Amino acid sequence: MKLLLDTHMLIWAATNDPKLSYEAALLIENPVNEVFFSAASIWEMTIKADKLPIDPGIFRTSLLRNGYKELSVSSEHALGVRLLPDIHKDPFDRIMIAQANVEGITFLTQDGNALKYPGVRSAKEITNFKIVK
Repeated sequence: MKLLLDTHMLIWAATNDPKLSYEAALLIENPVNEVFFSAASIWEMTIKADKLPIDPGIFRTSLLRNGYKELSVSSEHALGVRLLPDIHKDPFDRIMIAQANVEGITFLTQDGNALKYPGVRSAKEITNFKIVK
C-alpha cells in the first residue's frame, strides 16, 4: 500500500512520539508499504521551524535516508485542491489530500478535520485492529 503521511504523523513517526497510534506505526514500519512525505510538509515545517524540535532540511535528508519517498507538488496537485469539498481551510492538509487523490495514494492522518474528506483514512480504519488492553 502507498501511504502519504500528514505532517504531524511524519514528525511523530520520525521522533518516536507516543502520539503516533500503534496502528499507524505498524503501517509505516511494514516493509510492504511505500511511505511518502509531501514537499508541502517540508514547506509547512520550514514556516513553523521556530516551534519544531528539528531542522526541516536535516529532517528531509533523514527521511530520504530511511526509505521515505518524497512527493513533489505539481500543478496537477494544485488544481486538485479545487475539487475538494470546503471542509476546512488548512492549505497544507488540502494540498496533501489533493496529492493523494491525484496519485492514488492513501492519505494517512489522525487529524479529525482531515478525516472528514472523502478517501482520507485513519490507520485504525485501514488496519481494522481492535487493541485489547
